[in-house]
Amino acid sequence: MKHLEVHNPATGELIERLPADDSASVAAKAARARSAQAAWAARPLAARRSCIDGFRAGVVRELDALAVIMTRETGKPLQMSRNELNGLLGRIDFFLAQTEAAVRTETVFEEGGMTEQIEHTPLGLVANISAWNYPWFVGGNVFLPALLTGNAVLYKPSEYAAMSGLAMARLLHQAGVPTDIFIALIGGAEVGAALLSQPIDGMFFTGSHATGQRIAQALSSRMIRLQLELGGKDPTYVCDDANPVTAAESLADGAMYNTGQSCCSVERIYVHEKIHDAFVEAFVKSVQGMRRGDPMDAATYIGAITRAPQLDVLDAQVADAQALGARLLCGGRRGPGPGNWYEPTVFIDVDHRMTLMREESFGPVIGIQKVGSDEEALRLMNDTRYGLTAGVYTPDQARARTLLAQINAGSVYWNCCDRVSPRLPWSGHGDSGVGLTLSTYGIQTFTRPKAWHLRQP
Repeated sequence: MKHLEVHNPATGELIERLPADDSASVAAKAARARSAQAAWAARPLAARRSCIDGFRAGVVRELDALAVIMTRETGKPLQMSRNELNGLLGRIDFFLAQTEAAVRTETVFEEGGMTEQIEHTPLGLVANISAWNYPWFVGGNVFLPALLTGNAVLYKPSEYAAMSGLAMARLLHQAGVPTDIFIALIGGAEVGAALLSQPIDGMFFTGSHATGQRIAQALSSRMIRLQLELGGKDPTYVCDDANPVTAAESLADGAMYNTGQSCCSVERIYVHEKIHDAFVEAFVKSVQGMRRGDPMDAATYIGAITRAPQLDVLDAQVADAQALGARLLCGGRRGPGPGNWYEPTVFIDVDHRMTLMREESFGPVIGIQKVGSDEEALRLMNDTRYGLTAGVYTPDQARARTLLAQINAGSVYWNCCDRVSPRLPWSGHGDSGVGLTLSTYGIQTFTRPKAWHLRQP
């Protein structure tokens, strides 16, 4: 039997060897889920909601232990793991409260004996290849509405968050979700490839643009629902009328939270020349005050880099920026000791020749560029192949709205950043992906609209 080795990225130690899937087991699990789906969909919504409510209770009951698992396998600081699980509870509550209305059959016309209705029916068998940086958030965005709307789910957690994925499956099954309706698949890229070859009705993926592109190409001949939540190079502009210290403290958190390993982390900052120096001083001070160390210490803010290969990406971006004239203010190198560590890194005097300002960093590295006008900031913010999030800091809401309306991004922020709400759709432009999750639209994405034309005899 194949096994997946799970290593602690903070120490490098082997912490678990998990039985892994192969192509044969993936096919068998897909067949089981397909056979079981119709009976699950036939259950009243109230019964499916009761299972998800029980899952919520399990998360609450085991929250501290689940947080430890997440921290051990991803290197995320323990308090941030707890924050994620506590935040998940609000998302569960949203889906529980909104699913019934979102998928209720709607009568849109009734006249002269003719009735027209829209019914929402389940997709059927949903495949989800999930992410490691926020395993409970990202997974829950898919499998919770998918289950509530009557689908069966084949869930492949990232190989870097497989223990959390197995915990999700266990809690769902304990809460009453049948074992053939939510099935975890354990392994790396080969298991993901085997999943793509199954007769699925929808594929939901969160991860890199490169992998998302390969998935889209593999499924291009099949007419199934495809949702790809990919990367970002998320910009923020700090206007000349913003408070430089307040903006710097907010954006330092937005850039460095979860050690910068978030698709909506602030990845490039443009600051008006009038307040540039004051902003930079406050930003560096805030970053240098962030505690680094053992992720299991609740006071740690900067944790380990989950994937060791990402260290090479960060090294290359730092070297490229320095070679092209950027000025390093702090960090710029790997941390000492075993495990995957990178120091919080801040550059100024950057420009768009540098990969630091063009390609996703996914680590604690940020470039701050001085601009002379709103027009220059807007041009630079849109100079990207991505379009996930963007923000503007100014006390003037009208100014912010004017700027944000011209930015190609799925989510925009005024005086805030790095924020996701279950009430709002999560989507992107360009290479940031296709489709959406969250909001009532994200519930409906797991259904097919069926049009009913009903004429009285």
